[in-house]
Amino acid sequence: MTKHQIRVIKIISLIVLTFGIAPPVNAMHIMEGYLPVKYCVAWGLLCIPFLLVGYFSMKKTVSENRKALLILAMVGAYAFVLSALKIPSVTGSSSHPTGTGLGAILFGPSVMSIIGLIVLLFQAILLAHGGLTTLGANTFSMAIAGPFISFVIYKIAIKLKSPKLVAVFMAASLGDLVTYCVTSMQLAIAYPSEVGGFSASLFKFLGIFAITQIPLAVIEGIITVLVIMALESYAKPELIELGFVKGEITK
Repeated sequence: MTKHQIRVIKIISLIVLTFGIAPPVNAMHIMEGYLPVKYCVAWGLLCIPFLLVGYFSMKKTVSENRKALLILAMVGAYAFVLSALKIPSVTGSSSHPTGTGLGAILFGPSVMSIIGLIVLLFQAILLAHGGLTTLGANTFSMAIAGPFISFVIYKIAIKLKSPKLVAVFMAASLGDLVTYCVTSMQLAIAYPSEVGGFSASLFKFLGIFAITQIPLAVIEGIITVLVIMALESYAKPELIELGFVKGEITK
């Protein structure tokens, strides 16, 4: 392992630990057993095509650039720690950063579907955060919808010639918010309000989530910018090979 790689690991670990310390609370993604079986199955089936594309995309990335493995592992650890934070927001779910915007920016949204699935699976098994029955729903919101929006926002911002760090901030923040919009939609579909149906339930969940999620989205955007700055300083050759930074690779 090179000195640059060791520095990257130390800096990322420091950033993650700084923002990753939180008191334990009894809150989760969409918790185990909270969704009716038919919705668990439906969301799981909907994830399958995205996961297949993600698998082949990750396989191609790793085969073409072995050095990307270190950053890929770091992206997974980053998402694991940030999304493990648990701030109670509403019965049956919680608010927390997602950490998936970083990977979507660096590797694309397809790869993050696989990484996000692994993160959610480990959290459900090891931390009782989320659940196995709701794995499909949580994967769709956090590992598919959020990263896709982060990627699109980043590309649009860069095309409009926004400063790169501004684009990173917008992508990570909005990807985080979209994750919770989708989660709210999932809960509203499963539990429509007796008065007002789906729409009333959706606005209720969105309103409760927004209280904690908007500040968290801003914080996640700032953290992601700091991580990108660290990577550009200490892992520039790897970022060049990924195409994130322009320049010549020094042998």
